[in-house]
Amino acid sequence: MIEFQLNVPRDIQINCKQIRFGVEKALDKISDPDVDLTIRFTDNDEMSQLNQEFRGIAKTTDVLSFNQDTIDPETQRLYLGDIIISYERALEQASEHSHSFDEECALLAIHGTLHLLGYDHYDREEKKIMWKLQESILQETINHQQDKTS
Repeated sequence: MIEFQLNVPRDIQINCKQIRFGVEKALDKISDPDVDLTIRFTDNDEMSQLNQEFRGIAKTTDVLSFNQDTIDPETQRLYLGDIIISYERALEQASEHSHSFDEECALLAIHGTLHLLGYDHYDREEKKIMWKLQESILQETINHQQDKTS
C-alpha cells in the first residue's frame, strides 16, 4: 500500500494516481511490489528542517528517502520507508526541466523509491544506472497517463 500525506495548499493539485503508477512500476521492476511506503508532500521549510536534522545540511532539497525495511507487526507486510517531496521544489524544477508539475512529482517519487530499494548516485557508474532506470520508469508513467487521456 502506498499512503499519501499532502501538506500542500489547496490550490496545489497532486496527481496521486500518476505517482502511484510510477512507484508501483519501480517496485515491480526491482523488487516485490507488495510492500508499504509513505509519500509525503510538504513545503521547503519542513524539507529544510528534515534535511538539517537527518543529513546535517542546512538547506532545502527536492526529495528525501528514509529507509525502514521493517515488518509491520499488525499486517506482517514489509514497510519499505518514507519519501518526502518538496512540492515547492517540484514546481521550480518542473519549469527548469521543461516538463509538467505532475511529471516532476512522479520523477521525484520514482527517485525516492529507487533510493529505498538500494540505488544511489554517489559515483558516476551508480548515477548512470539509477538515472537510466528512473528515466525509463518515468517514460512508462508518462505514456500510461497519455494513454488514459487519449
